Amino acid sequence: MSKVGITEVVLRDGNQSLISTRLTLEDILPIASAIDEIGFWSIESWGGATFDVCLRHLNEDPWERLRQLKKAMPNTPQQMLLRGQNLVGYKHFSDQIVAKFINKSAENGIDVYRVFDALNDINNIRFSILQVKENNKHAQAAMAYTTSPIHNLNYWVDLAKNMEDLGADSIAIKDMSGILKPYDAFDLVSKLKKEISLPVHMQTHATTGMSAATNLKAIEAGIDNIDTSISSMSMTYGHSATETLVSILKDTDYSSNLDLLKLDKISEYFKNLRSKYSEFEGSLKGVDVQMLIRQVPGGMLSNLETQLKELKQEENLNKVINEIPVVRKDLGYPPLVTPVSQIVGAQALANVIDKQRYKNISIEMINLISGWYGKLFGEVSEDLKQLAKEKKEPITSRPADFIENNFEESKKDLQNFCKKNSLKDLSKSEENILSFALFPYSASDFFNTSANESSLN
Repeated sequence: MSKVGITEVVLRDGNQSLISTRLTLEDILPIASAIDEIGFWSIESWGGATFDVCLRHLNEDPWERLRQLKKAMPNTPQQMLLRGQNLVGYKHFSDQIVAKFINKSAENGIDVYRVFDALNDINNIRFSILQVKENNKHAQAAMAYTTSPIHNLNYWVDLAKNMEDLGADSIAIKDMSGILKPYDAFDLVSKLKKEISLPVHMQTHATTGMSAATNLKAIEAGIDNIDTSISSMSMTYGHSATETLVSILKDTDYSSNLDLLKLDKISEYFKNLRSKYSEFEGSLKGVDVQMLIRQVPGGMLSNLETQLKELKQEENLNKVINEIPVVRKDLGYPPLVTPVSQIVGAQALANVIDKQRYKNISIEMINLISGWYGKLFGEVSEDLKQLAKEKKEPITSRPADFIENNFEESKKDLQNFCKKNSLKDLSKSEENILSFALFPYSASDFFNTSANESSLN
C-alpha cells in the first residue's frame, strides 16, 4: 500500500465537462498559486477542447495561456490530453506537425502528456509517445475504456502491454463515460498491476453516479493515481470531488496527505465563479442512466437534442438514442469518444430521419469504416463494408502515412493570410503556424481581431 497521487482536472476536463471549456485565463490566474501549493501529482490544464475553444470562443492565444499557467504554477507538473495523431483536433495530422506540436508544447510548459486514440489503435499513438519521450517529458498512454461483447479483461491487459512496449512512462484508464463499474475496476487494476511494471492512473466521470465507488475500488486494487475535480466544479458530467476522495482516504495507508482547508479555499473560489458561466451548464440533474444502458455520453445526447430541435423532430429523440447502439454494433463496438461518438450519433440520426438504415452515409462514416481513422477492433457488418467500399477503397496501414509533411505549406498559407489581411508576419512564430494548421478558420478569426494582434508572437 502507498499513498495515492491526485491529478486535479478543474482547469481542463472539469471545466470542459461542466461549462463547455469556457473558463478564461483571467479567471484562473487569481487562484493559480493556491492550486500550486496543494501538492497535486499533476494539474490537467491544457489539451482536449481547450485549444480550439481558446481560439474560437475566448479570444485567447492557447500558447500564451499555457505559458501563463506554467509561470503561475511552477511547482506542479502541467498535464495535457493529446488525441494521438489528432493532437487537439478532429482529424489526423502529419508526423511533422505532430512532432512540432509536441516540441512546442513541451517548450511552453507541458510536463505530462496523456495520449489516447479514439479507436485504441496503437499505431495512432506510437509516434506521439516517441516524440514526448524525445522531449524528455512524461508519456502517459491512455486506454479509451468501453464495454461490449468483445472488450474483455484480456483485451485491456494486452493493450496495456502494447503501450508499455512503446516506452510509455505510465498507463491511464480513460473512462470518459463513467461506465467502469467498481468491481470491474478492481479486477482491471489488479490485473494490470500484475501484468505490467508501469504506474497505473485512472480518469472516470461521475455521469452515472459510480465514480467515487469506482475510484475507491481501484485504489484498493493498487492504482497509483486518480483524477478528481475540486468540489464546486465536480459531479454530474464531471468527476468525483477532490475533497471527497481526500477525506475518504484520510488516516488510511492510501492517504493523499492533501490539506482539506487549502482545498476548501480553492473550492470557494470556483463556487463564487461558477455562476458567471451558468449559461454553459448542462441540463443533467442527478445521474445519466442512458450511459449505463446504451453508453450514450451526455454531451452526445445534448447535441442530438439540439439537432432534432432544429429539424423540428424532437419526438424522435428516443428513436435516435435506441439507434445509436445498433450503429455502434455494426461498426464493431468502437468506444463512443471524439470523433467516433459524433460520427455514430450523426449516422443514427440520419437512419431515423430517413426511416431507412444507411440510406445515406456521411463521408466521415465511410472514412471510419475504410480505415482512415485507424483500425476498428471489432468486425464491421458486411453490408456496411460493401457500402463504404463502393465509395472509397479501404486502407490497412496507419492513416498518417498518407499525409504529407505540411508544416512549411502551413507557414506559407499563414504568410499569405497575413499579407491579405494587412497583418504583421505571424509566421515568425512556430506556435502561430501550428494554430493555423490545426484550426485554420478559428485561428484566422483570432488573428484578424485587432485587439489580440499585439499579444501575438
